[in-house]
Amino acid sequence: MGAEDQTFLVTGAASGIGRCLVGALLARGHRVMAADLRSETLSSTAAADGWPQDQTLLQAFDIRDPEGWQQATDALIEAWGRLHVVMNVAGFLRPSWIHECTDDDVHTHFDVNVKGLIFGTRAAARVMIPQGFGHIVNIASLASMAPVTGLGLYVGSKYAVRGFSMAAAQELAPKGISVTTVCPDAVQTPMLDLQLDYPEAAITFTAPRFLTAEDVTRLILDKVLRKRPILVSIPRSRALLARLADLFPSVAGLLTRRLQGQGDQIRRRMKPGPSAS
Repeated sequence: MGAEDQTFLVTGAASGIGRCLVGALLARGHRVMAADLRSETLSSTAAADGWPQDQTLLQAFDIRDPEGWQQATDALIEAWGRLHVVMNVAGFLRPSWIHECTDDDVHTHFDVNVKGLIFGTRAAARVMIPQGFGHIVNIASLASMAPVTGLGLYVGSKYAVRGFSMAAAQELAPKGISVTTVCPDAVQTPMLDLQLDYPEAAITFTAPRFLTAEDVTRLILDKVLRKRPILVSIPRSRALLARLADLFPSVAGLLTRRLQGQGDQIRRRMKPGPSAS
């Protein structure tokens, strides 16, 4: 099975990591179903990036809808016959203190980040098990390993993603299907930009260097797809810090108090002023 024969389904394809992944996969000769909730934005992105129509299927659907997943996988199989890789990239983040979060904040974090990803993993498995092969790549976050204050809902949803995905990896391995959980630190995407307006998100801005969508894409294409690890995180130094914070909650509390003030100073410097708006 040559590299040119690979078919992919990528969610969150209209922007950020998903958009970067689609472009890189197409450049390598793969066929990609690019999926996103935002139909017009998805079409604009495809046109702006010059995605070749003979290699690309655009599929607008809500990952929270199981029927949408069924229609997407049916369309892909009808067009290409096989589904090799599903990349669950789409996600949601809105910073808030726990006592201030809205009902909608709670529902959307868990409906998109957890349920949407679970529906996607299930839809992929239902296609891949009869095939006897496949790879599911689920995007979590370093927030799935560390209790980040101000992002409690996001953290909770990503902890769930990591736990579910690692269980799915064990369950599906005997059936020839790999599941990889990818945990990146803060990535320079629209999701990061929106956090500039939230003091609650201060710790996000303590990263020595923000990752780019290209960094995450290279990791996935060059390591994840080739070696199929169960879990991979980037960068290693921050991943180690996250693991320590998870193992030793009292230490995490000390780090949090120190990092929050530092991160808020950085956030304020990065935030565009009135003249830049």
